[in-house]
Amino acid sequence: MAEGRGALVLLVTAPDRASARRLALALVGERLAACANVVPGLRSIYRWKGEVRDDAEVLLLIKSRRPLLPALVARVKALHSYSIPEVLALPVAAGNAPYLAWLRKETGRA
Repeated sequence: MAEGRGALVLLVTAPDRASARRLALALVGERLAACANVVPGLRSIYRWKGEVRDDAEVLLLIKSRRPLLPALVARVKALHSYSIPEVLALPVAAGNAPYLAWLRKETGRA
């Protein structure tokens, strides 16, 4: 196992598969992310504008790096249909060294 060295996993929810796929293709295509997994079947229960909501959503698990976070967040906000999209960045403590090297190579913008 190798240290994560700035690798991140980001959680981004989307209203449907098509929206999640468009986001994933844009982020990977622009090298802001090395990979984005589209995970359907999510159920989100949350408070919005004073009421409790219960909605179907799709989760994106996005693999990127800390230096790209500001640009990645800006791009998600520009492309997302939600007025306040969820973007949570979780640091990677350690991982498979060849995978982490691939992630760095594929996000070679910064």
